[in-house]
Amino acid sequence: MSSFAARRRSLSATLGASAAVLVALTAACSSSPGSSSSSGGSGKTVVGFVMVGSNKDYGYNEAVYTGSQQVAKDLSDTKVITADNVPETNAVTQAMQSMVDKGAKVIFATSYGYFSYAEKFAKSHPKVTVLHQGGFEKGVFPANFGTYWGEAYEPVSLGGMAAGALTKSNKLGYVYAFPIPQTLANIDGFELGAQSVNPKAQTYLVNTSNWCDPLKQKNAAAALLSQGVDVLTQHQDCQTTVIQAAKAAGKYVVGYHYDAKSLDGSGWLTGSAWNWAPVYENIIKTATTGKFTGSPYNANWVGTFAHKDNPLQLASFGSAVPTDLQTKIKAEQSALEKPDASVFKGPVYCQDGSVLFKAGEVPTYDQINNIGCLVKGVVGTLPKA
Repeated sequence: MSSFAARRRSLSATLGASAAVLVALTAACSSSPGSSSSSGGSGKTVVGFVMVGSNKDYGYNEAVYTGSQQVAKDLSDTKVITADNVPETNAVTQAMQSMVDKGAKVIFATSYGYFSYAEKFAKSHPKVTVLHQGGFEKGVFPANFGTYWGEAYEPVSLGGMAAGALTKSNKLGYVYAFPIPQTLANIDGFELGAQSVNPKAQTYLVNTSNWCDPLKQKNAAAALLSQGVDVLTQHQDCQTTVIQAAKAAGKYVVGYHYDAKSLDGSGWLTGSAWNWAPVYENIIKTATTGKFTGSPYNANWVGTFAHKDNPLQLASFGSAVPTDLQTKIKAEQSALEKPDASVFKGPVYCQDGSVLFKAGEVPTYDQINNIGCLVKGVVGTLPKA
């Protein structure tokens, strides 16, 4: 197991167990607006969504919540209940149990650090279908458990194109939480996208070691701006602080997780935004018709551009992005839909000049998910385990 995989296993322990006391789980679980009353006698399938942050974060958790509410509208035989601000500790187990007590038969544990809790919960609750969002694990899963995600680095690379094309300083800033595989792939994909239109573009990193800490994000953005960065992006759950920092400095921003152009239409370039409802609905239908075990969702399901099912999509463009650049970015998205295409198609080099992917090589998702280096053009180092 790589050091990054090992770090993943210990992620929950390092996040701080004391955060659990801040969450009132009984208050956090609530029925979605417009949903029918409890499962007892309603005949509806109860589906639960557990979120690590606020469902109004203009980011990761709001995208989950938006998807859950669309499920409630689209599937008339489904009742949705949600819990937000549940930390990556045993609190998630308590939240899932609370949902089961309310009749939940399908549960989506939607934060990266929930994996071990969700898998263990599935083993102890064989009549409940449990899904984890963002994992990619080897081995055989329980018959009622699976993970799902999207090939995130592809749309992230499109945002990198916008940043690389419009930067004047050739310095792009990236605020990220943890050096987990999906984050490394996104950082590298962003830089490769920027390089494709501007070989001089470099991506500078600052780590926060937190999914959503506005103060740390503010300080990280300030540190990047002080180095001459004129485009900010991030891999954080919440986006507001980074967008506000860019706006205050008169700089550009590329979003992630959620289309937050409304926060700064002139500084917002584009980004990537999750459209989770179609995935959630397909999973729920698969589970409720008794077809989950052995299905693609009873494993590591990943949506891709090539299969036209990537839940992470290109966000809207801001007013600063000229029409010709929009056309170029959309053309690249179409190119990435071809089976042999990838933003990581070799040659790709690590920071130290070593070959990551040789010329002509098209790496698999599994390979990209196990990248252990930052690509050439990224400025910064990874935190030591």
